[in-house]
Amino acid sequence: MSKIRKLYYFDKKNAREMIAFLNNGETYVNRIMFNPLSPLHHLLPLGLKFLPESYVLKDGKTMKGLITVAPSKYPKKQMEIQKLLFEENCYEDASELIQFVVSKYKAMGTASIIVRVNDYLPELIKLFISRCGFSQISYEKLWGVRVNSIKEGVFSRAKKFRPFRNSDSQTIANLYNDSLLPHFRPLLSKDTREFREPLLQGLSYYSEYRYVVEDSNTKNIIGYISIQTQDNENYIVDTIQTQWSDLGVDEVLSFVNYQIGKRKKKYNIFIKTKKYTQLGEKQEQEFLEKKFECLQNQIVLTNSSARVIRSTETAGKYTVINQFYGVSGANVNLS
Repeated sequence: MSKIRKLYYFDKKNAREMIAFLNNGETYVNRIMFNPLSPLHHLLPLGLKFLPESYVLKDGKTMKGLITVAPSKYPKKQMEIQKLLFEENCYEDASELIQFVVSKYKAMGTASIIVRVNDYLPELIKLFISRCGFSQISYEKLWGVRVNSIKEGVFSRAKKFRPFRNSDSQTIANLYNDSLLPHFRPLLSKDTREFREPLLQGLSYYSEYRYVVEDSNTKNIIGYISIQTQDNENYIVDTIQTQWSDLGVDEVLSFVNYQIGKRKKKYNIFIKTKKYTQLGEKQEQEFLEKKFECLQNQIVLTNSSARVIRSTETAGKYTVINQFYGVSGANVNLS
């Protein structure tokens, strides 16, 4: 008889075998699935969670599936299914794991669960929608940038880049909400709490560097840049700006390259586009013209009660969602 329970340290061998096909599987097992703080982390109330939590589906001694759920900066509003592994075509097991975490975290007080699934896994997308109560929102793309092609020193005196401060949270939340296409705002809007630095961020499983872009004359904030990494080698860039700002991708990448280059000598840079933002299509077209490589196209799904208002990857024996393989072949997670 199958049973779902927390992932324990003595599951490490089975977990390692399950994700052996991932290029950075060993790193993922040691740093995220079996973080030394994980046993205590399960005891924390929802609002204080800062690490992913994993659960396994076992039939006797056989591990049939695994799911990992990660908190957002404001876990009471949203949690994310970050990993889902199960034997190929065993969608009953996947459904059982999904419904377990949805019920568990909803009972703890989270408002919604979000998941990003690669667009070439239609059966898994169908499972989330038809059997687990999720709805499709839009999609996000991840683009590879050749570091040696980034122009240096592309900075305008009309703009000032500086580190993000918690006092900027309200402004950035407003900027983010303004950047969304109007019919997505009921579902995807954020508030100040989702941009504030979490209390225990220093213990998180990823590093994030955040900056704001100011108009040098008016001192108004016109843009926001987030740089995230889990392995200090692959860096994912996400920006917030409205269609009224004139913050170009060359300026962003030049600044990002300079900041990472101060810390590392060898690294890869990736940048996101989001179809549900006002600039999503424009940025996609610009990236194609610059010959950036689209490495991943993910469908965004959620089980939120809100709705849009308008007129996983297969490898070996297991299916895994929310993965992408970088230029170096390292496995990178989206947050």
